Amino acid sequence: MSKVIKTAYFIKGCSRYQNVKNFFYNLLENDQYRYKKYFDIFMILIILSSVTILVIDVREHIPQWLDDYDLYFVTAVFVIEYLLRMWVYSDVHKIIIEEYEEARFLDKPLSYRKLFWVIFQNKWSYVTSIPAIIDLIAILPSYRGLRILRVLVLFRAFKMLRYAKSLTGFLYVLKNKKFELMTLLTLFAFFIFIAGIMLYVFEGDNDNPNIHNLFDAFYWALVTISTVGYGDITPVTPEGRVVSMLIIVTGVGLISFFTSIIVSSFAERLNVLREGRVIQETAKKRNLTVICGYGLLGRLVAQGLEREGVEFIILDKDESLAEKAHNNGYRSICADASKSSIFEHLGIADRISNVLCLTSDDVQNAFIAINVKSLNPDVLATVRCSDEDVAQNLKYAGIDKVIMPEEVAGMMGVVYAGEPAAFEVLLSIVEAKGKTLIDELQVPSKSKIENQTIGEIGFKQMRIILLGIMRYDDANDSAGSFIFNPKSDCLLRSGDELVIIGYDTAIANFKKRFS
Repeated sequence: MSKVIKTAYFIKGCSRYQNVKNFFYNLLENDQYRYKKYFDIFMILIILSSVTILVIDVREHIPQWLDDYDLYFVTAVFVIEYLLRMWVYSDVHKIIIEEYEEARFLDKPLSYRKLFWVIFQNKWSYVTSIPAIIDLIAILPSYRGLRILRVLVLFRAFKMLRYAKSLTGFLYVLKNKKFELMTLLTLFAFFIFIAGIMLYVFEGDNDNPNIHNLFDAFYWALVTISTVGYGDITPVTPEGRVVSMLIIVTGVGLISFFTSIIVSSFAERLNVLREGRVIQETAKKRNLTVICGYGLLGRLVAQGLEREGVEFIILDKDESLAEKAHNNGYRSICADASKSSIFEHLGIADRISNVLCLTSDDVQNAFIAINVKSLNPDVLATVRCSDEDVAQNLKYAGIDKVIMPEEVAGMMGVVYAGEPAAFEVLLSIVEAKGKTLIDELQVPSKSKIENQTIGEIGFKQMRIILLGIMRYDDANDSAGSFIFNPKSDCLLRSGDELVIIGYDTAIANFKKRFS
């Protein structure tokens, strides 16, 4: 095995190399990366400063330090960025390993000429791409031997297309409507050609002193059909004026067509841009709760989480429901929660703590929950379910919580039939209709109330009623045990969840003091 092959396998197993490459890839290409925004701002400032220096240098002599800054620092930044983008574009060691293993499998010698040709083609595909060509041209003005090269510094402004999200969105719109725009451009060219020929035929024979050649006629046709009308060339014959009227009407129609294309494309793109902004906002959050489904139950849960101050986001594949959630002031994305990609974008690995599957379809809820647990087993998955058999299977599958709304409604109905007064009190507390609330507080590690007894805390003095304690024996105990009305000598432990009842101000004071 040659040194090239050994080096490729070494790089493949070197985690530090992969971490460094992933960092630069995220910094340059991943819009969801938290440091990407700062890098984009830095590059935009560098580009604007370089263009500003060029403009100032037209009539004034710039200081030597500004010239050195533009020549050395800005150029160095662009060169390093260009090389880094070429590096992260593809993994050379993977190409080497693939070629080597293919040759070994076919029992034939590895052709290094073919290997280096494949690597060259891979990198050449990046070098010849439009963004890479712009990056390369942006470096050329640094070589001041030819003054004309300094004009190429204006190409550095095109680099802002990488970093300005609004410009990128506009380019996406143009790309998305490529067929319509090419059709419109063809129509523009056709009418300009016909109108220019007609005007030249009618007025090119010394009838119009401003039309010296065919180019002047085409220039007039372009200015007229675009409804700009500089007035430097005007028809002087009746035939020419008829052509002018026809082309003006045509131009208005074509411009209206162009405007409708752009507006419709932006309307289609609006939801995507909004959802992209939502994902960027959630990238800064931790312990995020995801609500899958914005039906009746989803709306009630969203209202409760909003009151509690919990950071959450709503996913629903129904565009109307996702839009309704957005109109209600919640972060929402129109997406299929059963697909792994949306959770990966939201940061299932480290940013999401709870996923609530609340759609009306038991099978879809089960699929979402199992998919989430496969992506990150530490995420707490809660599933709405109507079928008892499905609910039992979900518990066997390791789903943390299974909620059966019909069962809960049935139990509440029994309470209402037997004790209507107690039911009304309980309902008002649960729905937070009055000032009396029911809440919970987890005992934090190394907090003031850890290793203290119930009697030492003084719930009565703070006008709080301790209903009970939810206690988990270890990290693997998902069910736990509920201690109702614990005795005064009961010792609190880290991780205990205190279920308390009291006035909203008393509960807020209690949480502020001990959480």
